[in-house]
Amino acid sequence: MIPLINLEAKIREINKPWSPIEVARVNDQVIRMALLEGDYHWHKHTNEDELFYVYRGSIVVQLKGHPDITLHDGEMAVIPKGVEHCPKSLEPSYVLMFEPSVLKSRGD
Repeated sequence: MIPLINLEAKIREINKPWSPIEVARVNDQVIRMALLEGDYHWHKHTNEDELFYVYRGSIVVQLKGHPDITLHDGEMAVIPKGVEHCPKSLEPSYVLMFEPSVLKSRGD
């Protein structure tokens, strides 16, 4: 049987900000969801791109060497590998991150 994934049910599994939970695996990729509140830390992923999809809320992805990106409900952006970035939320926000399964969520 192919399982259905309910994102509202997944939200209830999140117990603290900035602690991603696994939503699904697709080939060598993983979809993680996290509650973003406030600022994260500056980091980069040397070998992997990272996709942020805002399910609910608003975030800013601060970027070194590029203009900041503001994302709202239903919007997404891909942060290329090697780009130093710092996500922060404008309000409590639920974000899906599409990443290689080997990616460390905290970055380099």
